[in-house]
Amino acid sequence: MNTGTSSPALLLLAIMILPYQATAAGAGGLHPLVLVPGAGGNQLEARLTAGYQPSSLICSFYPVLKQKGGWFRLWFDPTVLLSTFTRCFSERMMLHYDKESDDFRNTPGVETRVCNFGSTESLLCLDPSLKGITAYMAPLVNTLEEMGYVDGETLFGAPYDFRYGLAAEGHPCRVGSKYLSDLKALIEKASTDNGRKPVIILSHSLGGLFVLQLLTRSSPSWARQFVKHFIALSAPWAGAVDEMLTFASGNTLGVPLVDPLLVRGEQRSAESNLWLLPNPKLFGRRPLVVTPNANYSAFEIEEFLDGIGYPEGVYPYRTRIKPLVEELDMVEPPPVPITCVIGTGVDTAEVLVFENGFGDDRRPVVVYGDGDGTVNLESLLALETLWSNQSVKVIRLSSISHTSVLTDETSIREIVGEISSVNSYALSEK
Repeated sequence: MNTGTSSPALLLLAIMILPYQATAAGAGGLHPLVLVPGAGGNQLEARLTAGYQPSSLICSFYPVLKQKGGWFRLWFDPTVLLSTFTRCFSERMMLHYDKESDDFRNTPGVETRVCNFGSTESLLCLDPSLKGITAYMAPLVNTLEEMGYVDGETLFGAPYDFRYGLAAEGHPCRVGSKYLSDLKALIEKASTDNGRKPVIILSHSLGGLFVLQLLTRSSPSWARQFVKHFIALSAPWAGAVDEMLTFASGNTLGVPLVDPLLVRGEQRSAESNLWLLPNPKLFGRRPLVVTPNANYSAFEIEEFLDGIGYPEGVYPYRTRIKPLVEELDMVEPPPVPITCVIGTGVDTAEVLVFENGFGDDRRPVVVYGDGDGTVNLESLLALETLWSNQSVKVIRLSSISHTSVLTDETSIREIVGEISSVNSYALSEK
C-alpha cells in the first residue's frame, strides 16, 4: 500500500487508527496478532536430491542459480510461465498418496521447506524481486504496522506447505499435524511474550480451515486462555465448486500464458485441494457438474473423481477427507468469538456444464452464482448456518473478490476496524 496517498479512504483509515494507537500505547499495548495465509499465500523453497528423476534434461539443472545448500524458490517463480519450466514446476509440486502409510508425501528426490515461520516476511509477497505484482499480505501488514503492530513482537506469520491438508481422526497426517502443532506453539509464545494477552488470529481462505481445526481439536480451556478472537477472511468452510473445475480441467488461478493441463496433475495431487471439494451437507444433492451421461452433486464426489480420469483420488477422499468435512456440523463450536469477513456479489462458479463430456481439450460452460469469485456464498456463510447457537459475526463486502479482500481499501478498513474493536473491548474490560 502506498502510505503517501491522500485518498479519502486512507484518510478515513488514518482517522480510525490514530486515536486507537494512543489509547493502546497508554494501556499496555495491543493483543498479539497471528496471520495465517491461504493456499499459495506464502513462499515455498525446494532442493533436489539424488533420488530426483527429472522428466527432461532441462529439469535436471533448472534453476541454474540456487541458494546455499541447493535451495531455490519453488513457489512462486515467474519462470513457470514458460511451458518448458511449467513441467519442471509441476512435477516438483506433485504430492503422492501412499496407501501403505496412509499419508501423502513429496515427489521422490524433492525436499521442500517453509521459511521464516513466525514472521510475516514470506507472506508479504510471493517473489521478493517482483514485490509489486506478487504482493499478497503486504498492503494489510503495512496498515497493521501503522496501527502499531511490530513483526516478531506483536505481529506474527504462520506460513505452511499449503499442498498438504488434514485428515479425519485415526489417519496419519505428518505435515498437516506438525503445522497445527507449530501454530499452537506460536500462539502460546506470542501470548507469553506479550504479558499473557490472548492472541487475535487472522486467517485468509484455506488458512481458516486450519485454524478452525486447531480450535476444535484443542481443549476449551486452552482456547479461552490463548485466543481472544478469530477473524476469518474468505474462508471456504464447505469447499467450493471452483475446486471441481480445478480437478476436471486444471486452473491457472489467473496466471497468464500457463496451460491449465500442465498444472492439473499437481493440482489434483494436492491433499488440500481434496479438502476443498464441496461439502455434501452444505451443497446438498443439486447438480454441480453436468455431463451428457451423468450429473454430479456434492454427494457424488467419488464418482466425479473417477469420471474425470482421476481414480487414484477416490480412496484418500473417501477414507481421509470425506469423514473430516462431514463432521463440520457435528463438532462443538470453539468458545472463541468468530468474525467472518466475506466478499459477495462476484460471479462465482455454481454449475459446470461439460456439453460433450469430460476430456483434456474440453472446458465447461460455467453457470455463475453469488460468492467472492472463488468460494460460493453458502460455503462462506457455513458457520453462521450450522452454528445458529454460536455467535458468529459476518461482515459482508459487496463486489470484493476472494483475493482483493487483502488489498482493497474498504476491506482493509473493515479488517483493521474489527481488530481495533477487539483491542478496545479488551481494554474496557480491565
